[in-house]
Amino acid sequence: MSKLKADNTIHIQFITSVSCPECFQAKKILKEAKVKYPKLMVKEYDVLGLKGLELAVKYGIMANPGIIINDELFSVGRLDRKKLFGKISKLLTMQNKFI
Repeated sequence: MSKLKADNTIHIQFITSVSCPECFQAKKILKEAKVKYPKLMVKEYDVLGLKGLELAVKYGIMANPGIIINDELFSVGRLDRKKLFGKISKLLTMQNKFI
């Protein structure tokens, strides 16, 4: 279960690669999620960059895209929109219980 952040923001780290068609689709889904969930902060990292490579090694990401939510690996490869939105909704519900 993902940790709750003190600032009530959901942090997503998006590991991507320039030539990855699944990354392009994931980018569209994440853009849609940011509109629907204003408490979402998405940071994108190229897997060939220092931070992207560091995250890929740390979380064992062997395929793109890699999605890390609140410091926990959520998915690797094709991003499932329904599962992502469900996870975000669940995290927001949990955060609201503690407010």
